Amino acid sequence: MQEHLRAGPATGEVCPTLADDLLRGADAIAIFVFGDAKERRKVYYYASEAKVRMPTFRMGNVICARKSKLIDWIEQQEAAR
Repeated sequence: MQEHLRAGPATGEVCPTLADDLLRGADAIAIFVFGDAKERRKVYYYASEAKVRMPTFRMGNVICARKSKLIDWIEQQEAAR
């Protein structure tokens, strides 16, 4: 088995680790979504004040998001137009 993959629960299927899907911090989220860490204020805005909220959560004081959830969220925004 490859190092970055693990067996899924009770199925034996290989799946990526959660760490591969996790973005920690506004800078990491901004780079993933907007392509630049300078856009970190947009992350805070979309996570808390925007009409359509970005799917984020907190681990302590650190804002986090899953890449897969952000991609789904973006696809939903595209479909709504």
